[in-house]
Amino acid sequence: MAGAIVIPAVLPWLDKSPVKSIRYKGMGSKIMLALFVISFFVLGYLGTVHPTPARTLLAQVCTGVYFAYFLLMPWYTKVEKTKPVPERVTMP
Repeated sequence: MAGAIVIPAVLPWLDKSPVKSIRYKGMGSKIMLALFVISFFVLGYLGTVHPTPARTLLAQVCTGVYFAYFLLMPWYTKVEKTKPVPERVTMP
């Protein structure tokens, strides 16, 4: 539980991408973000229903995806190909 609170606090240091906007990031970041959002909502739902062996397994998988988003971020943001940032954004 503490990891779910602490990891987002170090998020600025985990993102190794040269661009900061999701608009210019590669597909790796977009896919991981989509998986993160899906797992967030699935875990929220599973927290409100009675546990069964199948739901427990699904919760464990979604928990793995939830933490993989953060723990793998230094890798997938470093290796993905990003779009060039337009000049209008980088001008002072």
